Amino acid sequence: MNKRDPVLGIDPLVDFAFKLLLGSPEHARVTVHFLNAILGTRPRITRVSFKNPIQGKGYNDDKLVILDILAEDESGRQYNIEVQTTLPLGLNQRLTFYGARLYVDQVTEGTQYRDLKSAVVICVLSKPLFPLQPDFHSDFRLRDESGQILTDDLQVHLLELTKLKVKRENIGKATPLERWAFFLLNAPKMTAEEIRKHFPDPEFVEAVEILEMIKQTPKKMHEYSARMKLRLDEAARLDYAREEGIERGREEGREEGREEGREEGLQKGKLLGEIRLLQTLLGIETPTSDELSRYDLPKLTALSRRLKKKLPDRLQ
Repeated sequence: MNKRDPVLGIDPLVDFAFKLLLGSPEHARVTVHFLNAILGTRPRITRVSFKNPIQGKGYNDDKLVILDILAEDESGRQYNIEVQTTLPLGLNQRLTFYGARLYVDQVTEGTQYRDLKSAVVICVLSKPLFPLQPDFHSDFRLRDESGQILTDDLQVHLLELTKLKVKRENIGKATPLERWAFFLLNAPKMTAEEIRKHFPDPEFVEAVEILEMIKQTPKKMHEYSARMKLRLDEAARLDYAREEGIERGREEGREEGREEGREEGLQKGKLLGEIRLLQTLLGIETPTSDELSRYDLPKLTALSRRLKKKLPDRLQ
């Protein structure tokens, strides 16, 4: 590689770049390629239209506008595509709601149930939502416990990029979805020529051109930088809230411990305060306060450690 070749430097996981990449009518074949990689089934998608194409207007720098992508393929299947670089509380429920809304919004006067088309939600994640699950692609549908599918009409696909095992040296043998995950995760650190070498497909060549266009167009670069700043500010705000919450929980716990008047009570009270705060931040309701009050010190300590391990993945 020529040392003078600059890396691309544009992160496709910044929502402004992500929507230009996968939500532009003039670059629809990039979206088609991405969707076929996600679904991996027949019938193959050959055409998509966008219900909320990205507009030419600028974005207010002080508003965290959500730039998701709404699309429809030639068979009528509905898609909601988004990227998340943080893990907001309630994300699971929100994605479920988006899918249900896509499905229900098809109903008009005279609609027959058999005419409803699949509603597919796709969320690209730069942090793992399910750390213990090794697969980087999760495909949720309506199934029973044996795996029998009731219907494919509601789907939620998660792409947890940091779980990808593919390396640059074996990218040529990767599946289309692995190649997309690698591209989204590593494009900013590669030169345009490197990307073209490792991703010769015309859709990836076009994707590189979109990211280069952002870098070379002052107005779009300004909008990209504004969205990047918002992302960093939001991450810092969540980090501050997390640290403040944990410290407040410790104070509340110490107060409970003082009232019990014993060293063990002090430690137990501190842990109870921490655990209650952690449960609130994580959106977890169990164990309940009554159940926690019956836990001994070792059990409370173990639970606090487990919750703290989850917290950075949820709020950083």
